[in-house]
Amino acid sequence: MILTATMPLFSLKNLLASLVVTAGVMPCVVTCVLPGAAAIADDSQAPKIYLDKSPRVIQYQLKRLSDERLLLVERSSDDVKYVPIYQAIVGRLAIPSGIREESFQALATLNETSVAAEILQAVAAIKSSDSDGDRLADYLIRDLLKQDGQALVAIKEQLVDAAESEDAPLNVAAMAALLRAEQTVVAKAAATDDPQRVAFLDAIKLLPKDQHQALRSFAVAKLGGDQSDLVRKAALHALSKIAADPAGTFELLQPLLAEDTLRVEVARALLRVPSKGFDAAVSKAIAEKLLVMAESTPANQRTSDDFVDQMRLVDRCLSVLASADAKAMRTRLRDVYVRVIKIGTVEEEMRYDVPYFAVEAGRPVQILLENHDLMPHNLVFTTPGSLKSVAMAGLTAGPTGTDGLPYVPESEAVLAATKMIAPDQSIRLTITAPNEPGEYPYVCTFPQHWYRMYGVMVVVEDLDAWNKNPVEPANPLGSNRSFVQAWTVDDFKAELQESLASRDAAAGEKVFNEASCVACHKIKNAGGAVGPELTEIFKKWKGNKQGILREILDPSHQIDPKYVTQTVLTIEGQTYSGIVVQEDDETITLLTSPDAKEPTIVLQDEIEFIKRSPTSLMPKALMDQFSKEEVLDLMGYLQSVAP
Repeated sequence: MILTATMPLFSLKNLLASLVVTAGVMPCVVTCVLPGAAAIADDSQAPKIYLDKSPRVIQYQLKRLSDERLLLVERSSDDVKYVPIYQAIVGRLAIPSGIREESFQALATLNETSVAAEILQAVAAIKSSDSDGDRLADYLIRDLLKQDGQALVAIKEQLVDAAESEDAPLNVAAMAALLRAEQTVVAKAAATDDPQRVAFLDAIKLLPKDQHQALRSFAVAKLGGDQSDLVRKAALHALSKIAADPAGTFELLQPLLAEDTLRVEVARALLRVPSKGFDAAVSKAIAEKLLVMAESTPANQRTSDDFVDQMRLVDRCLSVLASADAKAMRTRLRDVYVRVIKIGTVEEEMRYDVPYFAVEAGRPVQILLENHDLMPHNLVFTTPGSLKSVAMAGLTAGPTGTDGLPYVPESEAVLAATKMIAPDQSIRLTITAPNEPGEYPYVCTFPQHWYRMYGVMVVVEDLDAWNKNPVEPANPLGSNRSFVQAWTVDDFKAELQESLASRDAAAGEKVFNEASCVACHKIKNAGGAVGPELTEIFKKWKGNKQGILREILDPSHQIDPKYVTQTVLTIEGQTYSGIVVQEDDETITLLTSPDAKEPTIVLQDEIEFIKRSPTSLMPKALMDQFSKEEVLDLMGYLQSVAP
């Protein structure tokens, strides 16, 4: 049951603006704790922790605290008694990366070790094997791999010990660190048994792409029949992640489809190989063999993930065949399978991993949406040219939405829609493609997401003919931008030493608008109200250009408690997300949008769980489609507007 509260004394937009005014921090949103726990640690009274007790008692005291309360606990890097507090902080998933970084530095000081050693110890301390534990391990391994080579070599002995263990993700982290430090010989020597070989192979995908090719030979060697199926499956996955030589990878993997114990994993690996690497004659043979298998599969077994993924491979193989050959096989494929398009969300980047796909007019298709992000997302199909209007109407529809679908408006422009799905969940949506060929956008209608989170379903008369000459659809918002570089602060070290006074402020203002910054931020009272007013951003940061740029490029580095939101999943499966403005033992009150007329109240008894995110609502890759000069012009613009 969802209730609505009235707040007559002030507008919600003003409330949100008051919540997000903070010293120089770009808009950041995170997600929360357990039902009934305080959402925001707004009291100044730090929790009292008795650090003179046994380690077990200290751990018990700290474990009872929410993330917000934990960060209020007194701590200092000048007394070893605070070690348990820092250890508790780095063991929490929803801690912003900047605070985690500071905590590792404090632990290194107190324990007279190194940051790399402390990160490795934190990975070893992970006990949970659920999605949160896996995600925390991913964050910590990323932190470990950011350490320079010398720092990693300095703990080589510890890394070898960890690599030789049978505990994942510890052995994966250690293998990745050894490989990152160019200790490949040492890592190979540690990969003596199956757990270590799997760890080595799993580590490859964690490394920068420029290191992948050098490790390809190891993965190829582990495909041999003398290896266990466990190792061979890990090798399949590793090889499919190495972008170089897709034709060679296809040629290497496709014979393994003949092995029943590997067939499904081989199919999934081949789905990750670009189609340009597929040989047409071999693809035809693969499609024929898998179709024969499918036609002999009982109808009640044709919906399993294993079956679907093998049929997706058939679909991929047909895309490289001559149109006449593809048509005959596609007819058989339709008799056993409804075509599935898998679309995932990209963590922290507020985008789908499939920018467009083609379907045949009037044919059924099933969309599988997988949410790998830490914010809730949906997928709404619209008529051509209706993306923006549907998104804006979705904002008006609010969290109650239409027919139980939050932020989905009642509109003829909406062709189909999923519900809002929580992090690490998935949903299937079966639709019949429109009869009229055209470019039909799909979009996430959660507030403010539509600026970046969209794609296009291309409806064509003849799918096989389109596959032979695919045409990328027009951007539904009119943008002609493409990826430039995944910028980091280090890329601007030299330029930040120079004055910004000579930068093109007008060009910077254009970037501010085109990157959708204006949707969330005001400058001189013009713009959105989701984030803080930026007119005096340079004054608030005392001219710290590097700090301001970090907030733009890595908005999750520091997250102010005032930006905390909760993603709430109810027992009935509804998902709500927003800033918590009030919480007690009976209800939680969420501000789900800066434009919402009223907050949303959810009963505590109806809540399945509440989840906090360590990442910002502001996408991490906002500047990746802009040149270095444009990013610097944006900085110049922000400096120029200061009074």
